[in-house]
Amino acid sequence: MSAADATASPHRPGREAELLQLPQWCRTAAASLAVCAGWAATTWIALHLQADATLHTAALFVHLASLVLGFGAVLAVDYFGVLWLMGRKTLREVLDFTAPLHVPVWVGLGGLLFSGAFLHPDLGSPLTCVKLGLVLVLALNGVQASALHRRLATVNGEPVRPALLIRSAVTAAVSQAAWWGAVTIGFLNSQH
Repeated sequence: MSAADATASPHRPGREAELLQLPQWCRTAAASLAVCAGWAATTWIALHLQADATLHTAALFVHLASLVLGFGAVLAVDYFGVLWLMGRKTLREVLDFTAPLHVPVWVGLGGLLFSGAFLHPDLGSPLTCVKLGLVLVLALNGVQASALHRRLATVNGEPVRPALLIRSAVTAAVSQAAWWGAVTIGFLNSQH
């Protein structure tokens, strides 16, 4: 076999790993489906399980701790994003700072979803339904934000296209609106 035949072969070293990688849109779609399934599962649990006082208290603690973890990380990410949009931080600084914060955001959001199912949410209340909708929006926005982060990481020192700037600003705005909306409704519901 000649050297030309070896390079033309689809079985070159590392080619199998390339073939097994899903396109980015497939990974984003799979993550979005997983988010929807998790949201639906926790909503089903809330409808079908009545937690006793001990489980309710434990779930409330996990809920509050998850709020601090997830929302705190989101505030840090969005704050650094605003600093970038204002020209006070470079894109590389923002990406390097925010990359590790994806884990606490998702752990916090997952903790909020799971623990919330044990807090006796009134699913007959329109306000609670709006809150559940906001939680789904912020989770799907988080999937999109992760894809945006990966896309921005490919910008190597060149100016960021206006479309990516707009997408970044909209992502942050949706994030903040959904988080603050869900927190506000949660507070209002706790007063009843």
